[in-house]
Amino acid sequence: MTGTPRHEVTLKKLVYTIPGAEAVTVRRDVPYRATDAGPLGIDLYYPPGATSAPRPAVVFATGFSDAGGRKMLGCAIKEMESYIGWARLVAALGMVAIAYENRDPAADIHAVLRSVRDNGAALGVDGQRIGLMGFSGNGPVTLSALMDDRALKCGVLCCAFTLDLDGATGVAEAQAQWRFVNPCAGRTVDDLPGDLPLFIARAGQDQFAGLNDALDRFVAKALARNLPLTVVNHATGPHAFDTADDSETTREIIRSILGFFRRHLL
Repeated sequence: MTGTPRHEVTLKKLVYTIPGAEAVTVRRDVPYRATDAGPLGIDLYYPPGATSAPRPAVVFATGFSDAGGRKMLGCAIKEMESYIGWARLVAALGMVAIAYENRDPAADIHAVLRSVRDNGAALGVDGQRIGLMGFSGNGPVTLSALMDDRALKCGVLCCAFTLDLDGATGVAEAQAQWRFVNPCAGRTVDDLPGDLPLFIARAGQDQFAGLNDALDRFVAKALARNLPLTVVNHATGPHAFDTADDSETTREIIRSILGFFRRHLL
């Protein structure tokens, strides 16, 4: 019996790479949580020639359950080419990149962080220097973790859903349509730590209804609080421009995101 064929979106690669990205070492499916269906695993990407010394890490947060995702996509989210590409970029710059499978997205991001910190020496990860990155419907679970885990050092949101503010309902409507989790429901920008560096990459031509409306409100509230916020707007960029728009603007934004992680984690 054959499985679900890979959806075309899972095969889209980043439009940018750097020397060393293909030379990183990958440790796959390290168990982090037991379930009745078997253990859930994380993939760790290490810099070329990395020693056992602990390094800072970037965790790619996931707001969609792989239980349903595999049926629709034909693979776990961590196996998508875009995630693999980002993980290789992060590792090539001297950090550990972490992608994971999940069943309960809101809880599993915390289980991943807990496991990585508890086993930091064995995994080669400095548990006190971890940043998060979230794309698209993974935005709310990323923000929720940044609100609740005060040991996290920084966060990046790229073309991401955020919060429903000022009575708006766009994120909730997108959640109902696309089935990502929204642990930020009812929360506000005031729930974020006041000293947490954030990087926002906005797609000016994002096709997803309500995404930029919510994002623009989020940015306005964050600036009103004077949070340490970096915002980059790709004026002509579509959703997921990191795979969909092969332009120098896209490549510059990817470089900026990588530079942000280096500044705050290395």
